[in-house]
Amino acid sequence: MLRIEIDGGPATAEGLALGALSNYGHFTAMQVRDRRVKGLDLHLRRLDAANRELYGTSLDGDHIRALISHALADDIRDAAVRVVVFGPTTPAVLVAVRDPADPPGDPQRLVSVDYQRPLPHVKHLGGFGQSLHGKRARAAGYDDALLTTSDGVVIEGAIANIGFLDDTGIVWTEADWLHGITMQLLERELPSRRAVVRLADLRAYRGAFLSNSVGVSPVTRVDDVEYEVDTAAMARIRAAYDAVPWDAFE
Repeated sequence: MLRIEIDGGPATAEGLALGALSNYGHFTAMQVRDRRVKGLDLHLRRLDAANRELYGTSLDGDHIRALISHALADDIRDAAVRVVVFGPTTPAVLVAVRDPADPPGDPQRLVSVDYQRPLPHVKHLGGFGQSLHGKRARAAGYDDALLTTSDGVVIEGAIANIGFLDDTGIVWTEADWLHGITMQLLERELPSRRAVVRLADLRAYRGAFLSNSVGVSPVTRVDDVEYEVDTAAMARIRAAYDAVPWDAFE
């Protein structure tokens, strides 16, 4: 961890304990390069919408931008930044700055699990179920879990959206999921649609990939269904994401 601030000042043990013990709040995660981020408007909109739902008040975007800029200070230009709004009543804003991250180098292998996140459209604190299933997936030799309903409808990855590939382009799952920032950016740039995707129908698609705050990664296996990496399609997806402009905090 490079730096943690709460409401623009150094994090204290008391302030961190409040977040740990209350376990109530929401957050957004982003990759910062040269003090810029992709989809800043979407991150701020996410924070404001979640704050209205969880606390009944708006969250000023300019204030959040200033807090991120302050935490980066003059010495950090590239980082992984997490903005956490937490507390049982009046929320505090924590900005955590860590070393920058890149997508995993290897294609991902997923195992399906029957699990649906509570209040899935909010990126909220308390993701015990996701962490548990991700840990179990890795112990079983996979890279992560794929969350599904009890009747086999694909929802999302444990920490990512999942898109499938067919002749029309990208098929995003139609389900109660978190509308990820990277997914939203790709929807702006590439032909895509949403459809109900079932585990029983996975062989109808020619490929799949994950998208989250670190970028995009191809998927080569879901349970016993294997996919060849569509290098041309993945190149188009990565190129579209790379072409998204970077927004400054100041």
